[in-house]
Amino acid sequence: MNATTRTTLIAAALLMGIASGPAVAAPATAPASTSSAAPAATPAPPTFSTPPDAAALAQAIAGLRARHEGATAALVRVGGASGEWRGASGVADIRTGRPAIAEGRFRAGSVTKTFTSAVVLQLVAEGRLRLDGTVQEYLPGLLPASFKPVTVRQLLNYTSGIRPADGPGDTFEEAYAHRFDVEDPHALIANAVAKGPEFDPGTKQHYLNIDYTILGVLIERVTGTSYDQAVTARILKPLGLRDTSLPSRTQTRIPGAHNRGYQAVPLPDGGRRLVDVSVWGSSREWAAGDLISTTADLERFTKALFGGRLVPTAQLEEMFTVPAVPDFETGQPAELTAGMKRFVLPGGKEAWGKTGGRHGYNTLIGGTRDLSRTLVYSVNSTDAKGRDMNKVAEAIAYAAFTK
Repeated sequence: MNATTRTTLIAAALLMGIASGPAVAAPATAPASTSSAAPAATPAPPTFSTPPDAAALAQAIAGLRARHEGATAALVRVGGASGEWRGASGVADIRTGRPAIAEGRFRAGSVTKTFTSAVVLQLVAEGRLRLDGTVQEYLPGLLPASFKPVTVRQLLNYTSGIRPADGPGDTFEEAYAHRFDVEDPHALIANAVAKGPEFDPGTKQHYLNIDYTILGVLIERVTGTSYDQAVTARILKPLGLRDTSLPSRTQTRIPGAHNRGYQAVPLPDGGRRLVDVSVWGSSREWAAGDLISTTADLERFTKALFGGRLVPTAQLEEMFTVPAVPDFETGQPAELTAGMKRFVLPGGKEAWGKTGGRHGYNTLIGGTRDLSRTLVYSVNSTDAKGRDMNKVAEAIAYAAFTK
């Protein structure tokens, strides 16, 4: 298989999360009795047993600069039992051309959903929520009578059938004009549910922020604290994620050192100009996408999550379970789990993770379930909300996950 073909396969896997029905790792079996004559099972070999390809990773982020077509900066951390690699490239801002800040903070977008899912699953493990418990039970009056029962599990894996809330528009220009709007999650939910259900709960999967907006409200109701206080107390402080934060509803700036994000806007003459999008409100995204973090913090979070140190094993399986329903838009098998996504690598190996996109910033966390290879990146994409995967991000993923 040539390099172009392999790159295409990995890009397709990351973009589409090809799934073939439920994908659940077999639970660990109890240790054999010492009186049994049966031989002990041979441990499965690690998915990756060789160090990351340092040359390929360096090449993936080489040449980033203010005039680069796809990205102005990239921060990468590849880890695992077989070795680590760290890299940074590009500029912190296009005006001065300062080198990219390797430990800079960035908007992590929908990676926030993985944090939200982890908190919900912790509450399930504590007996304060049930996966089969309903929104109607926990948040009475939130959904009109036209809705059939919607479970917590269906919110987590996007099978609720709740429509999205109306937004400021479909273009960058419309979004930019409303970047400082302060949105209330309850108002967004009311706007969404007033439209009635999109489909019967549990029959299709539609990736939308509204499910996680409702989960944010649910977390607040169950814990009696704010969403950001719950995430901070349950994840950020225990893991020592000191450079990770959840902005207030009116906060528009990224705290601390960061690489500025830009959106490329076409000009009439065929050229383009880069619009600084670093300063932007997050109240609309909230529990679905407002996290600010670093690659080091997200790597620590990923390892703790996959390693079972955040969510107990029984509940963690929800993050590695793809529901057996079709995707609402494509009709293809569903690809998403509770806060994550299943990726199929060349050769059929699996990786799991979550991508995020805010204007100026593309992010990914993930790895193999055995933690033999992990990847976290932040790419300052100049079209971070575009439909196609950023070429720099694609090259990073290819270099990280190709043996």
